[in-house]
Amino acid sequence: MDIHIVEDGAFDEIAAREGHREDLAVQGRYGVKNIKYFLNLPEKKIFCLMEAADKKACVDMHMSAHGIGACNVIEVSSEIDFGAFFGAGGKDENDMALTSSGEIDTGYRTLMMVSLIDFTGKNGKHIKEVRKLIQQYQGSNINQPNNHIMACFVYASDAIACCLAVCRLLKNIQTSVDYTMALVTGKPVDETGSDFFGEAQGRLQMLCSIGGNQTVHVDMDTEALLQKNFNKSDKARGIVKLVSNGDFNMFEILWKALEFQISNADFKSEDLNKTIGLSKAQAYRKIKALTGMSPNELIREIRLRKSLEALKENDKTVAEIAYNLGFNSPTYFTRVFRNRYKVLPTTFAKLYSA
Repeated sequence: MDIHIVEDGAFDEIAAREGHREDLAVQGRYGVKNIKYFLNLPEKKIFCLMEAADKKACVDMHMSAHGIGACNVIEVSSEIDFGAFFGAGGKDENDMALTSSGEIDTGYRTLMMVSLIDFTGKNGKHIKEVRKLIQQYQGSNINQPNNHIMACFVYASDAIACCLAVCRLLKNIQTSVDYTMALVTGKPVDETGSDFFGEAQGRLQMLCSIGGNQTVHVDMDTEALLQKNFNKSDKARGIVKLVSNGDFNMFEILWKALEFQISNADFKSEDLNKTIGLSKAQAYRKIKALTGMSPNELIREIRLRKSLEALKENDKTVAEIAYNLGFNSPTYFTRVFRNRYKVLPTTFAKLYSA
């Protein structure tokens, strides 16, 4: 799949159709089969889905047809659940992609991720309930190798409505679950990179890793779509936290610093402040605004979140996990874990033991 960024100010559906016909005229020479193209006129971007032996064949075909290659070409691996992103739509007689409702498919999708930790021992039950809500709100569940729940929506309004429904569901379980949630709107092929919806999925992972608890983090691209499709109530505004591009830059700096230093017991808030290049007061205000936590609280929270995953794997002792994640002692780790989650680490581990 590739991305073309069009600079022609007069670009429209007719121009896109003509360009596709030029591709069809030469595709046989390069062993390429153009399947359909996704058209985002406001952004002046086209995404072409093709079958070919390799990327070079796609590049050479476009060079022959247009005198210029695509801005980027990626391989859509067979391991990717492609149908969950694009399976419901079709195409018109000119191979332009259409949504299931017959509208032009832009190729952009709003992706949702929920990182859910269950302290009731009924994790599977609650995950099934969330997945059921995703389907109810016209979303597609995307298979993930980890315990995150991920979904794809054609319309941002369906995505935010689903998120709020999930929040209501999890609120009814009260203190028995802990979760972070994020919505990011993105494109299937970025200008750089080699992963399908790579930038959007990276941002989701980042927000769910260090975002505030029981909050829906929403990027500005999704917010722009919501202004057209969804009237946010006062209640919704209390749940949803908007994340600007500048905020994403800071999230990324924090994420990289924490990933690198989290096992270092000597890593303190002062070190985090230096890493992000802010004074103590500035760092406190910025991190608190982004995550709802102070720098010290954020460091401890990330260590605790990582301990949950380690405890679920059941292949290390509590002491090993504590030291690996930068806690000074197993006793201290057990105390802060119990204060945070209201259970002992050993009790939590037993919930996920075979």
